[in-house]
Amino acid sequence: MCKIKMPFKSIVRELKEIKDGVGSRSGRVVEGKRWRGRARSHIAPDETSMVKSEESIEQGQWANLPSELLLDIIQRVEETETSWPARAVVVHCASVCKSWREVTREVVKTPQQCGRLTFPISLKQPGPRESPIQCYIRRDPMTSTFLLYSGLMPSAEGQKDKLLLAAKRIRRTTCTDFIISLVSNDFSRSSNNYIGRLRSNFLGTKFTISERQSSHEAPTQSGRRTSRSRFHSRQPSTRTPSSSYRIGTVNYELNVLRTRGPRRMHCVMNSIPVSSMEEGGSAPTAASLPETTVDGHQFYPSPVFKGRGGGPGSDVSSTNSPSESPLVIPGSIGEPLVLKNRAPRWHEQLQCWCLNFRGRVTVASVKNFQLVAAFEPHHQNVSAEEHDRVLLQFGKIGKDIFTMDYSYPLSAFQAFTLCLSSFDTKPACE
Repeated sequence: MCKIKMPFKSIVRELKEIKDGVGSRSGRVVEGKRWRGRARSHIAPDETSMVKSEESIEQGQWANLPSELLLDIIQRVEETETSWPARAVVVHCASVCKSWREVTREVVKTPQQCGRLTFPISLKQPGPRESPIQCYIRRDPMTSTFLLYSGLMPSAEGQKDKLLLAAKRIRRTTCTDFIISLVSNDFSRSSNNYIGRLRSNFLGTKFTISERQSSHEAPTQSGRRTSRSRFHSRQPSTRTPSSSYRIGTVNYELNVLRTRGPRRMHCVMNSIPVSSMEEGGSAPTAASLPETTVDGHQFYPSPVFKGRGGGPGSDVSSTNSPSESPLVIPGSIGEPLVLKNRAPRWHEQLQCWCLNFRGRVTVASVKNFQLVAAFEPHHQNVSAEEHDRVLLQFGKIGKDIFTMDYSYPLSAFQAFTLCLSSFDTKPACE
């Protein structure tokens, strides 16, 4: 096999310039139409050959690379670009053409295997077991939005930080909703970017986590289906049928006597079986996000680029009714995983409750917590390390800045919803 003299960086550079050829391609198509209009008496070209040529044009000049060379290129990109924003090059490889997308999806591993977040589906897949994925949340009190970024802490130039998820808090008469989206400027449930919701009761003591799933990947049941969100869409909905399913609940213990102490959390993750924590167990791993059909083509919403939707002026409140109840996933996965917050200890010298956050939390706050699995005595196959392993920790490091570190079996979406529950007002728990 002959060696390729083209530098590897030039290949990556040309990937970003492929879209520049779209304009010249459309010019050639118009010119071809004029030629056919003037030469009606001439012999028409073969239709099949035209279709093949158009397909090759759509695929681009990189579609004909040998499979061995294509695999080697994408493997090198995946290994070298380990963090954002450089990791966006991996996503660009999947955007070149169909063959590149297929190879990229085969090369890129899940967060549980490599500890990296690459595609939007990675946000719904379990994190790694060994070391947690470290993120941070930026709160904006003026707009009631919460933005989840990848990284240890905000960088000097915050514009370059990788946005993973965004949430908007909507206070209602009887409850509070947190609408979760892939982008920070579109929180409409009829949008392609909508991914889930967190809803609290009137006292802020119980929260319900709902996740959007397409009908073909959701469990079949004879429940009430709702298509209310489609009636408020600005454009006719072309999305495949999808519904919201309840995947977990968060309960905060009432503090009736108003005694001094931290909050007490109790979380039931209905979509994660407790067997996933046993030796040899595995957590459910999502394979794809609900797809959307746009102009006959499949559309995959991605947090790398701004998605389609209503934009900053989208009507959020009109698409979410407090009376709307999501469908509940049947208990087909077995006994669900239960989480509880690790009890802090009282520090006499500091006169406060303390937890060991390993340097990731620096400001005392009632919102700080660590979650561990709550096992029953009959769970015999769980190792001693799993009993004490922190699955999620959340804490304050500055004004409106909080860290979020999560690991297996939680996903980024599940961890984000658990942290959002800590932001809501809880007068009956403090």
